[in-house]
Amino acid sequence: MIVKATPESLMAAAKAAQKDGRLPPVHLWNPEFCGDLDMEIRRDGTWFYLGTPIGRFPLVKLFASILKLEDGKYFLVTPVEKVGIRVVDAPFVAVDMEAAGESAGQVITFTTNVGDVVIAGPDNPIRVSRDAGGEPSPYVHVRAGLEALIDRKTFYRLIDLGESHPVAGVDMFGVWSSGQFFPIIPVAELEL
Repeated sequence: MIVKATPESLMAAAKAAQKDGRLPPVHLWNPEFCGDLDMEIRRDGTWFYLGTPIGRFPLVKLFASILKLEDGKYFLVTPVEKVGIRVVDAPFVAVDMEAAGESAGQVITFTTNVGDVVIAGPDNPIRVSRDAGGEPSPYVHVRAGLEALIDRKTFYRLIDLGESHPVAGVDMFGVWSSGQFFPIIPVAELEL
């Protein structure tokens, strides 16, 4: 049986699934697809429903807790409902970071627009993609394939922590976190 999902039914199920402030176990939920909901997450992290921004942070945070990525598509899931939503770029935005330590011993911790706290490292890598014009888009993995676009001010602060390190025979400019080096750009391109 396919249940007709609504934002209200998703909110109720998400609230019921949250325990002790922990995220619901969406990785365990595989309900039947109920269709698409007219909901979109824009590149700046703003959530929209029916073309109108969702202005209540607790509501956005609640929806973010039941977000799931499957085969390149985004869904809000509960134990009994699964609805598709649109995500323009990444579902989250890293809006702040803290760094402790130096060089290879450094640990970088990001905070997202919905309050997730992520330590960059082997389980939560930093990656930078570049468009055809060379403009960088930096990301950090948050959970279960979901990424946060690192906002501009945070990326500039991240760049301030960068250093040169050889990767596969190429000198790369990047950052260390949790013992792993994350390349951002070849050093040769910095000198152009």
